Amino acid sequence: MTVFEHLQGRQAQPHPFARTDRTPLGVWWWTTDRLLLGAVAALIGLGVMLSFAASPGAAARLHIHSPFYFAVRQCLFGALGAAILVSVSVLSPRGIRRLSAVVYLVSVLIMLALPLIGHAAKGGDRWISFGGFSLQPSEFMKPALIVLAGWMFSESQKGQGVPGIFIAFLLYAVPAFLLIRQPDFGQTLLITCAFGAAFFVAGVPMLWMAAMTGSAGVAFTLMLLTHGHSEKRLKTFFNADGQTGRQVDRAAEAIHHGALFGVGPGEGVFKRGVPEAHTDFIYSVAAEEYGLLFCLALIALFGFLVIRGLYRAMKLDDAYEQVAAAGLFVLVGLQALINVAVNLNIIPTKGMTLPFISYGGSSMLAMGLTMGMALALTRRRPRPLAPGFAATRAEP
Repeated sequence: MTVFEHLQGRQAQPHPFARTDRTPLGVWWWTTDRLLLGAVAALIGLGVMLSFAASPGAAARLHIHSPFYFAVRQCLFGALGAAILVSVSVLSPRGIRRLSAVVYLVSVLIMLALPLIGHAAKGGDRWISFGGFSLQPSEFMKPALIVLAGWMFSESQKGQGVPGIFIAFLLYAVPAFLLIRQPDFGQTLLITCAFGAAFFVAGVPMLWMAAMTGSAGVAFTLMLLTHGHSEKRLKTFFNADGQTGRQVDRAAEAIHHGALFGVGPGEGVFKRGVPEAHTDFIYSVAAEEYGLLFCLALIALFGFLVIRGLYRAMKLDDAYEQVAAAGLFVLVGLQALINVAVNLNIIPTKGMTLPFISYGGSSMLAMGLTMGMALALTRRRPRPLAPGFAATRAEP
């Protein structure tokens, strides 16, 4: 082979991630929304960074010898979550439906068995433990439910006799009942709001939406007032003397201490008194060490993720993909909103993680699954062309 032929052969091979790269990874890179992918990568990186700030205090409170025990595990969870995200995002919309059906079925079966095989923590039977790892099945059930509900809502619009709305409500009612039984009213509220958002995007009449909202409001009020643990939290929250509970009080002190620019990495003092600083109250750690401006940037990053995601979802032509993708982005945004609102004492305390930021294997892996599904549904795909055209064109 001559030198010219050798160079010609090298030029014929596309550079990795070049537009001419037709390998599965290359196609995935050029069809995935890279702004959304970058926002998720930034959140995972910030979560790892903040876990190094929160880990020493959490390890000391739990009498763990290694001060960075939780930070090291968060690095592992972040890598696994990213791997799940990429693996799921290469699937087709049909593949996402099939995966969601399997995840939903397995999650619901585990939730049914929790009274027998689960262990109680934070006032409810929500976890199963194996090999030193705790798994919360409801975290994985949430995105699967939204995808399946979006599918059923779209099927009901086709007018082919499929009772899609009835099936969607049945798919919602089963895990909602199981969550209430645990009890976990926060997750129940979250899936209700995300399910309602998918219902709204599907184009149901506003009268139905009003009826659903009113019924859900009455039901949640009755449940909160009749359950001792939740009733205690409500009374504490509305306590007129301002004593809202140790966790929220300490979190407020940490946020106030951080002021505008924070006290610096590793210099936080009040964070050591927050019992769940590495999980539910990681936002207060961020506020104390990095300040208000950092927290506003973090909130803006979540806002960008949701707004960009909803924009991409609304550009889709397929009803199932549109409804499911919108519901998934709303799910992530609502969870972030609830966590920040609890830290700021705007709503009663609820054990809910900040997506990609809080420590936790179940949360990180489930969020990787959620965003992997959302990215798969919003990927650019060839549009069908009219007869006589041999080339395909990617949708904008």
